[in-house]
Amino acid sequence: MQYLDIIKSKIFLNYEERNFTEKLNLWKFLDKKIVFTNGCFDILHLGHIDYLSKAADLGNILIIGLNSDSSVNKLKGSNRPILNQESRALLIASLRFVEVVVLFNEETPYKLIKQVQPDVLVKGSDYEPEQIVGYDIVSAKGGEIKTIDFIEGYSTSLIVDKIKKMPF
Repeated sequence: MQYLDIIKSKIFLNYEERNFTEKLNLWKFLDKKIVFTNGCFDILHLGHIDYLSKAADLGNILIIGLNSDSSVNKLKGSNRPILNQESRALLIASLRFVEVVVLFNEETPYKLIKQVQPDVLVKGSDYEPEQIVGYDIVSAKGGEIKTIDFIEGYSTSLIVDKIKKMPF
């Protein structure tokens, strides 16, 4: 199998795909500690890598819920996403510590979290744990809700602003 095929096999267009459900069931059977986080990940940067690698350290399997293009557009405005969902999914899936990338169309990943039933739910420390979508699901099953500090000065919005200010 070629590397690109391996990366593509980690991407699921929705959480109802049979292969995704089968993987979840296998990991649960093997008693793997499943970590879940989500985001737009519009332009992959150092802040994303730091955040995702720290999330991966919290368990055995890291599942990323990736906002679809329409979801990003609703959340961030008509100029976003910059990179389409196929590009964003491929970039995130190419990270060694990411096991699966699952796209979702809703504004929040609540339904995806309900299906995954992660052992650990992770978001940035700009959220209080109780504010994190899926908190109720994970806490009800005795799971952990963790927040991770971002590296200051790294965000897609800052990168976009910097590009806009460049003289061309």
